[in-house]
Amino acid sequence: MSINVLVVDDHEVVRSGLACLFRGTDIEVVGEAVDGNDAIAKTLEHKPDVVLMDIRMPEMDGLSALEKLQADAPGTPVVMLSTYDNPTYIARGVALGAVDYVLKGSPRELIVEAIQNAATGGPQPEGGIMSRVKVTMAKRHDAKNSEFPLTNREMQVLRHLALGLSNREIGRSLSISIETVKEHVQNILRKIDVTDRTQAAVWAVRQGLV
Repeated sequence: MSINVLVVDDHEVVRSGLACLFRGTDIEVVGEAVDGNDAIAKTLEHKPDVVLMDIRMPEMDGLSALEKLQADAPGTPVVMLSTYDNPTYIARGVALGAVDYVLKGSPRELIVEAIQNAATGGPQPEGGIMSRVKVTMAKRHDAKNSEFPLTNREMQVLRHLALGLSNREIGRSLSISIETVKEHVQNILRKIDVTDRTQAAVWAVRQGLV
């Protein structure tokens, strides 16, 4: 059985290159899209097993399209494909429901494996870039034996905040309401004695929390 993939990238040379990359594998490109809006339309049309999606695109970027696909085509695995090893992009991908994140410069075997795992529900490779960020986002905090005046949940919210996620994305990642996120953020600002999210993020980085 072949794995039907929709390739989403605004550069034709990348789309063509990926089609060549998959020759001789069980992966078949059933459609191509040039931006996020096109990706949503083509996903609904072709119903691919996996969507392989770039992040930086005109009109609608890949992360915005990822979020909309969760509503319009729930259950469709999305693998983000990017030039950038950017922790914020990766963390947003995690929060918005991507199953993996691979770099365009990765070896052929790694990209093929990511798509195969996404199609079958297999695990992400240990030590992969998305796995590393997931560990940071999910890390628990022993408030009783910590030098930091934050609860476990506040520390999780702070890590997400430091990675550049919005309140809505933090809520999705931690399965809590936006109102609850806002309350945690206010408590964090007060407890670490800073005035805004940027200062809180800088504080978290300086403390080695992300």
